[in-house]
Amino acid sequence: MTPTMPQNETTIPVLPCVSLDETLEFYQALGFEVTYKMTKPYLYLALRWSNVELHFGKPPEGMDPANEDGGGCLVMIDAAAPYHQHFSAAMRGAYGKVLASGRPRITRYRKGASRFTLIDPSGNSIIFIQRDEPMELEYGGDRSLPRLAQAIDNARILREFKNDDRAAFRALTSALRRHADDAPAVDRALALATMIELAIALDERHRMDDLITDLKALSLTSEEQARVASELSRRPTPWSPGYATRATRPVSRRGPRGRVLVLRRATTRPRAA
Repeated sequence: MTPTMPQNETTIPVLPCVSLDETLEFYQALGFEVTYKMTKPYLYLALRWSNVELHFGKPPEGMDPANEDGGGCLVMIDAAAPYHQHFSAAMRGAYGKVLASGRPRITRYRKGASRFTLIDPSGNSIIFIQRDEPMELEYGGDRSLPRLAQAIDNARILREFKNDDRAAFRALTSALRRHADDAPAVDRALALATMIELAIALDERHRMDDLITDLKALSLTSEEQARVASELSRRPTPWSPGYATRATRPVSRRGPRGRVLVLRRATTRPRAA
């Protein structure tokens, strides 16, 4: 007779770690605590925050963090927004800003979204997902929508569910070229606003001046401007008084553990009165 098996399992991922120091710096900045650390004869690191446990070990030979394909972990939660707010606030406290581009970073959270991702220095993805997230996705965008609106929906899916910002940018670039003449101004504005966010995430801020110029050239009602502004996490918006562009320049700032970070300011800012 087979004995009853107790159902009290715990699953903990073991992710590749390219740099112990960078991994510790990032996760401790987010509030994780070290529960175990070994450097010799083998690398092993265990971290915990709330009920989330992450372990790290030696990466496979030849692994390149830039590919961001090291490992992954799904964290199932009741609501995504509070978690994103917590990690964003932790980044502001540690780095002076939310890390929205490069590596490590946190992906943008759109109001009403059901997931976001932390990408760590080794290129691992920690994906926080609401338990009530729909199981079915219409890849390619909602086909009941007009063509440009469908492309915007497709870009949302590529960003939030595939973490493929470059594919989202390409999809919107193609859709604007093919369908802008037949689309309402608000849809063109939404596409441009999304591309501005993507340019930041891709660390291709040189694209932003032209995108902002095209966005400001559109004739929108105040309601439409508010709708488009809600898609921009950057503040102020392109319609704010005195909004102007300027070149990027490096800025030194103290990061976690007193480390000097060289950051890049945004390419745009409000002009002083």
